[in-house]
Amino acid sequence: MKTIKWNWGTGIILAILSFISFILYFVITMSTNKNYSHDLVTDDYYAKEMMYQNEIDAETNSQNLVEKIDSKKVFNGWQITFPKEFEPTKTKGIIAFYRPSNQQLDFEIPLAFVDTKMHIPHKRFVGGRWNITIQWTYEGKSYLYKQKIVY
Repeated sequence: MKTIKWNWGTGIILAILSFISFILYFVITMSTNKNYSHDLVTDDYYAKEMMYQNEIDAETNSQNLVEKIDSKKVFNGWQITFPKEFEPTKTKGIIAFYRPSNQQLDFEIPLAFVDTKMHIPHKRFVGGRWNITIQWTYEGKSYLYKQKIVY
């Protein structure tokens, strides 16, 4: 009976063949198994891209304002101060407060400011992290403001 000699060359060849076999098994399994079938593109990709582009444009519009939105915690709640160039009667929009840790605390309120200021009462908030999103239109132009806060 003849014995097979194991040397470093045989080990390298076996290691390469094992690796190639694993990769081929992995590729064939991922290609044929329906559980791993994930499409990266949605059916209405272009429509969603246009909506996202509108969001980018609205955010750029708010960043290009001469006077910026000021958002801060005050004694009895949260105060948002808008630029003086926005007339309250011509401004339409919403303010959304999103709580990442608890969906039940999320709320939206219509945009209604007096003398460039809007006050959200303390009772609407729970201490912690919030995301504020303000979407509004003024004279046909869209604006978007986002801020992450800790209340």
